[in-house]
Order: sequence, then C-alpha cells, then structure tokens
Amino acid sequence: MKHTLQVLVENKFGVLARVASLFSARGYNIDSLAVGETHDPTISCMTIVVNAEDERILEQIKKQLNKLIDVITVIDFTRKEYIDRELILLKINKREDTVGLIDKLISDYSLKVLDNKEDSCTIEVCGDSHLIEKVLQEAKKIGIKELIRSGKLAISN
Repeated sequence: MKHTLQVLVENKFGVLARVASLFSARGYNIDSLAVGETHDPTISCMTIVVNAEDERILEQIKKQLNKLIDVITVIDFTRKEYIDRELILLKINKREDTVGLIDKLISDYSLKVLDNKEDSCTIEVCGDSHLIEKVLQEAKKIGIKELIRSGKLAISN
C-alpha cells in the first residue's frame, strides 16, 4: 500500500541526503519525492510516497524520520483528507493518424499544450493520481516519445 508522508525539515545543507540514506539503509524504496521551500525560507517540505506492506514498516519509517535532528514534523496523510497533485510533461508522437486522438486527449482532460511541432506535441498534465493514470493510458495508445514526472505534492484538507 502506498502512503503519503509530509516531512517538514530545516532548510539546511545535507538534510535531503540524510533522509534518503535513512530509506536506503533500511531497504525502503521511495516511490515519489518532492522537496521545496515553504513560506518560511528556513523550512523545507518533503512529500514522500512510500510503499509499506504493513503498519509496522510505516511506523518504523516515521520513527526513524523523527529521530533525524533536522526533522521538525512528520505527517502521515494515509488516513487523513488531503489534496495532492503531480505534474507531468508529456511528449507524444504526432502523425497524420494521431492528430485527432491528440486533440481529443487535450480536450477531454483540459490539458495545456506547451509545444506543438510537426512530429511531436508536448503537453502539461497536472492533477491527482487518477487523472494522471487516465491520461497516461490514453497517451500510450498514441505513442509516448518522452515522459517527465514530478513527485507528488500534498497538503492537508
């Protein structure tokens, strides 16, 4: 099961490396990681998505994070209401037989076209995981040339 954690940390050199090494040292994989400064420039917010099979592993992760000196707070969004978004930059193949499919994809999901060339179209997709997966399923039918994903961002509701 995937769990979304929000970790507020002091905005200092090496904090990201210490958090990442905590996960790797214990053999936990990070599915998604997004880090950025908050409204307070001395604090950064990490949104971490982990795949923990059971509650014990999740509790161990949270305890280990809380032990790090630069960690201010750890919030587990697993059983809370929250809003999340992910950004994807998607370059899809553009051919004579796919132009209609591309137009339908853009229209159906209200996507933003960033670049429209003769052989490809670059689209911005921003949304929750359900929207992202739907768009990717449709884009695979057209032909994905390149795909870049940000990590998930989450905020309490």
